[in-house]
Amino acid sequence: MSKKNLRKKLIKIRRNNFVDQTISFVRFNKILKKYNFKKNIYIGGYYPVNSEISCLDVLEILEKKNFKISLPITKRNNNMDFYEWSFQDSLKVSQKGIPEPNTKKKVVPDILIVPLVGFDRHKFRLGYGGGFYDRYIGKILKFKKILTVGFAFSFQEISKIPINKFDQKLTFIITDKEIIR
Repeated sequence: MSKKNLRKKLIKIRRNNFVDQTISFVRFNKILKKYNFKKNIYIGGYYPVNSEISCLDVLEILEKKNFKISLPITKRNNNMDFYEWSFQDSLKVSQKGIPEPNTKKKVVPDILIVPLVGFDRHKFRLGYGGGFYDRYIGKILKFKKILTVGFAFSFQEISKIPINKFDQKLTFIITDKEIIR
């Protein structure tokens, strides 16, 4: 099945099975402890749209624990960068319909939380097809080690994601049921 058809199928499954659910902070915290991450590092998150599992509860707890939060702003040519954001700050809605920070302090996250359309046990992801996250992760890995953590519902798992040379493998995937290492 082509990536395009697989994407359509998985988005439909996600929409039909969506429940307003978040990833457990306890699961995410296990990763923080494993890598001995302390406060004052940057966490890149996303604002959930289109029936994505929410990471907002995790981000809110992290902010209260003095981690610095950032969200992406999409740019031309399917590029994006992350900008500092706080739950006290307002958001603006982009042309793509995604809430983005109003602030302009660009940061490079130490941990990047990534939304998924689909995933496999090899920790490859299927996104919306624009290559935003793969391009961003590839760019950052040229000068900084970054931990990438996909967030998804367990029903978004498939046996094998079709990949190409641009696709970036994630460090972990956390679902509503488990951590895939």
